[in-house]
Amino acid sequence: MPAETTEPLREKRWRRFAAPFTRSPAFRYLWLGHLISFFGSSITLVILPVLVYSLTGSSTRMGIVMAVYMLPNVLILPVAGHLVDRYDRIRIMMLADILRCAVMGATSVLALTGVLGIPLLLVLVGLYGLMDGLFQPAYSAVRASVFTPEIRVAANSVSQISMQGIRLIGPSAGGLLISHWSAGFGFGLDALTYLASLLFLFYLRSALVRQLPALAAHSSAAAETALAVPADRETANGTAAGTETAGTADWKADFREGIAVLRSHPWLWVTIIVFAFVNICFTGITTVLLPWLFKVHHGWQPYIYGFAVTGAGCGAIAGGLLVGSGAGRRHRGVMAYGGAILSGLALLALPLAPGPEAAIALFAAEGFGMMIFGLIWEISLQELVPQEVFGRVASLDMMGSFALLPFGLVAIGWLADGIGGVVAIAIFAALGIAALASALALPAIRRFR
Repeated sequence: MPAETTEPLREKRWRRFAAPFTRSPAFRYLWLGHLISFFGSSITLVILPVLVYSLTGSSTRMGIVMAVYMLPNVLILPVAGHLVDRYDRIRIMMLADILRCAVMGATSVLALTGVLGIPLLLVLVGLYGLMDGLFQPAYSAVRASVFTPEIRVAANSVSQISMQGIRLIGPSAGGLLISHWSAGFGFGLDALTYLASLLFLFYLRSALVRQLPALAAHSSAAAETALAVPADRETANGTAAGTETAGTADWKADFREGIAVLRSHPWLWVTIIVFAFVNICFTGITTVLLPWLFKVHHGWQPYIYGFAVTGAGCGAIAGGLLVGSGAGRRHRGVMAYGGAILSGLALLALPLAPGPEAAIALFAAEGFGMMIFGLIWEISLQELVPQEVFGRVASLDMMGSFALLPFGLVAIGWLADGIGGVVAIAIFAALGIAALASALALPAIRRFR
């Protein structure tokens, strides 16, 4: 192909990343609010494990802390899916942001006054997990409504790339904060980001009301479920925003309907089952064992771990650019699972890293592979799942993927204390890779496009 032809084609391919900003005001508010709150969360991601290891030095205790976060998160998901599809999704997100701000603010005060210990931390982490379990299905459902078909791939890619861009700043900031200041300052900053997110949710609600006619042009269901209220302007402005929608059912019936949608798509239910196990293996390594590997085993300074997480963000950005550019669309199943396998191989090699530089490079490979899988998974959900049941299916996705995670995290921490963290990393990375390779052998996964 002549050079003068390929150059405009490349320019058009990369110009698609601007489409969500120019075509959807609602996207801008949703994107910016979530980006700010994610910055605070990325700081806490580094501060929390360093704090726990500083207080206890125990992988088992770290596993318990993460399990206490995950357990209420998982338990509320069936009810959260029902609420998200029956009530105003934006208001659910606002409520969750207010409560998460309060929890992180209390954690900050207790840490700064020297009162925070493991028992209090467990209570606060559990409350935070409960609110996260309420927020995430609502966020996923609103995102599916805002990311209309003509901007879907670009919107998902831009969202994930920018979130990973925050990982270039947030974890390093968290590492520097706890190295030179105090964990309490980081928790306080996290609390403030939820207030900023709340402000943008107000603007998002107004933008969605204005955008309802455009959403209805694609799908009446998309318009009606953008706020989970009937798609007329007066109602969406709030006169009935807090009431149940037509056809209200109990949460058990909603739960069964969500399962029926999943069963109709083998790509969805097989992946959820596989990742119920893979998430135990990989998340157990990243949240429980890698902080131990850096701080206890190698004795590296906390900022090194922050830079490693930043490296994962760099890799993830590269993966997001690759998927967003349209590469691999004809072989999405192979590409998604291949990315996840690459992530597992990077985790498997991390204990062998000869120094911080190699460890950061492996973190980058892990982020690259997992971003490829995550983006393809999110886009496929938005393509395959009807808007009116998206909250329930998103809840089932999260519950299926993470239901066993609290127990797995405790088990991994306990096992690492017994047989050694390096051996535990090797075992669980290998098991996760084997599960992914087995799923990839199935035609429903391998041939998904």
